[in-house]
Parts: sequence; C-alpha cells; structure tokens
Amino acid sequence: MSRKYFGTDGIRGAVGQYPITPDFVLRLAHAVGRVLKQSEARPTVLIGKDTRISGYMLESALESGFNSAGVDVVLLGPLPTPGVAYLTRAQRASLGVVISASHNPFADNGIKFFSAQGTKLSDSWEAAVEAALDEPPQWADSASLGKTRRLYDAAGRYIEFCKSTFPHHMTLKGMKVVIDSAHGAAYHIAPKVFHELGAEVVSIGGTPNGLNINHKVGATHPEALIQAVKDNRADLGIALDGDADRLQMVDANGRLYNGDELLYLLTEDRIAQGEKITGVVGTLMTNMAVQIALKERGVKLVRAKVGDRYVLEELEKNQWQIGGEGSGHLLVLDKHTTGDGLVSALQVLQALKRSGKGLAQQLEGLTLFPQPLLNVRLQEGQDWKSNAKLGQVTREVEAELGDTGRILIRASGTEPLLRIMVEAQNAELAQRCAERIAAIFTLPA
Repeated sequence: MSRKYFGTDGIRGAVGQYPITPDFVLRLAHAVGRVLKQSEARPTVLIGKDTRISGYMLESALESGFNSAGVDVVLLGPLPTPGVAYLTRAQRASLGVVISASHNPFADNGIKFFSAQGTKLSDSWEAAVEAALDEPPQWADSASLGKTRRLYDAAGRYIEFCKSTFPHHMTLKGMKVVIDSAHGAAYHIAPKVFHELGAEVVSIGGTPNGLNINHKVGATHPEALIQAVKDNRADLGIALDGDADRLQMVDANGRLYNGDELLYLLTEDRIAQGEKITGVVGTLMTNMAVQIALKERGVKLVRAKVGDRYVLEELEKNQWQIGGEGSGHLLVLDKHTTGDGLVSALQVLQALKRSGKGLAQQLEGLTLFPQPLLNVRLQEGQDWKSNAKLGQVTREVEAELGDTGRILIRASGTEPLLRIMVEAQNAELAQRCAERIAAIFTLPA
C-alpha cells in the first residue's frame, strides 16, 4: 500500500514542518474520529505522550480534533507507549493515541495509534484514515461534541501492570540496577517499578525538561549507562528510549547487549522452563548468528520487515509468543500486546534469577556476526532502487561474500535515509563492503 502520511510507526517528522503542525494534527484527529464513528456511536480515545515540549501543542490539537468529530478524550499525561497500549485495553477504550517520536531528538515528534486490543493498527485502517483526510470535515453540532477528562492515576496503574509480569515469588533484593529513562516518558515510572520489586536503583536520564529527550542518554546512546554502571559498581544497567518501548542492557563489566541477544536469551529461558518453542520472529536485520543458534535448538526464525508492527503480524500469523528487533523492540505476547522496554527487562531479569547466571554466562554460546550499518541521506524523491551503479556494486559484493554473509539495503520508514547493512563473519570484510556500497552516494548522513 502506498501511504501518503503514515510510515512504519505512525506519522513522524520535524515539529513545525508539515505534517507535524497543529492544523494538520487537528485534521488528523478529526479524520480518525470519523473513521471510529463508522463502527461506534460514541468512541473514547486515550492520549498519552512523551516529554517533548511540543507534546503540549499536539495534545491540544488532537483533543480539539477528536472532540469536533464527537469523540470523547481521556488525557493520560506523560506515559510510555506500551503504557498507553495497556490502558487502552484495560479501560475498554476505542483507540489509544501516543504523541512521540520514540528515539528521535526533541525537535521531532509524531502520532501513533493502538487498537482497542492494545495492538498496532492495520494498513487498511491507516488507508481509511488517509482517505478521510482527503474529505471535507464534518463538524459535530454542539450537542454531539466530545468531552475531555484526565486519568490522574495512569502512571500508577501502568506501574502495577509492569510488576504483575514478574513472578510473585521472586524479588530483586540484593541487586543494584542503573535505570536510564532517556529523559523520556518512563522517567517517573521505570525507577519505581524496579525499586518496588526490591532492587537498589540508580536513576539517570530522569530529569526531562522538554528539550533533552534522548540527548546523549537512553537506548540509542548507551555510553552514559555503561559509565554509570561502572561508576556505581552496579550489577546491571537498563536503557530505555524516549517512549520506553525498546531496551538495551549492560552487565557489571560494562558490556552492552542488544535486542538480538536478548531475544535469544528469552527464548533459551523458555526452553529451559520446559516450554516447546517452535519458532520466534525477528526482522530482516536480525543477526545471522541468532538464526544459526536458534536452529541448533530446533527453533525456527522467521524474518519480518523492519518494524515491530510487522514482527507482531508474523507472531500472530504463526501463533508464536516471542519476537523482536536488534534495536531493542521485544515482544512477549503472553505478557503484553506490544513491545515494552520495562516488561522485556523484567523477563530478562527473571531469566537471570532462575539460572543464577549473569548476561555474559547466559549468552556465552552466542557470538554475533559483525553487522556494520551505514546511513546515507536521500534527496527528496530520490529513486535509489533504479540506481544502476548500486545494482552493479551490490551484485559484486554479494559474489565476494558468498555464503558467509549478506547485504540488506532499505529506506528508513521514519527518516530520509537509506540504511546499508552488510553482515559477515569477518568484521573487516563486512565494513569494507558496506563502505563500498555507501560510497556510491555523495551525501552521507
């Protein structure tokens, strides 16, 4: 499906530039409200946000747009994306809306949606919204306008939900954990979750000011967490991103573990508990070493397109429970309906508690293949797929790699970037091949 506004994870861009402007966001909410009213007379939507300063403006625009279509609104305030998904389901709401640009810097923002079941919505739903955007508005009359209220204990409800995914007979007492909330949506939630489960918590990235979300902290900048773990002699470090749906972890030695490794760890733990795991879902980016290691355990890896919504689709199609991305989006569907950095961290911690091992020991049988990823900035409308030189060089590199590696070239769904990844057992070979492909373009990011 060709989409005009929606990317791989909602609608995202620079604040003040179309479509992340208050007038468009008002129209968007109005269009979404009209789509909702096709199947429900009086819909209710929940709106949560991260800590970007632009969240206030976009929240007001969404509220007005929904109310103008005759849709009631419940404001949640700052709350992780998976927290909005959970409360949408728990509150029996019609839709959940998140104002966030996830791991992007503060100058960006976006809007994403969850169904009444707390799951990402389908391409066909997004197509219906885009069609409604092209139609003239149909303002509700005064008697039919929507109303707005605030759910004041949203954070507390989500904290209790996160804790409920951790075994009741277990405790984190005796464990010192550094939590990096990326100055984002979990700043007032993540430290409480781990503290209330018994851990000694050191918090970093927990003082948002509207302008510092993801700035040199969080899952996309783990250097701060690595240093904090060492400085505080902690047992473990947990890094979330701005909307807390992705996870990276650090052990006591300062070694960083990404989503691919944590996906394998969660699968191993389930097998150790006697569960029959026939398959898990990764993405086109999932490391080959994970696929090989899983195959040795009799577990099939299915690769979805990049984006946690596509991982979810494959999990549901195969009726499997565990999937994820190297970036740290991990889905554990018997615990939550969507990727959740906090819930995923708790699943890893219970696995470590059960085994009595650290992350390094738990994953000593898995060595990831080098996987250099280079970003090349694209010009607006640039047709990279028909680039003859790219095709020629790609074929030559594929021949050089043979069966020992692979190439993945794809456009970002959230930024005007072309992502070039080469994977091989030999690090020098992988880097050289990636640079050779990227050199075709003259505007590196």
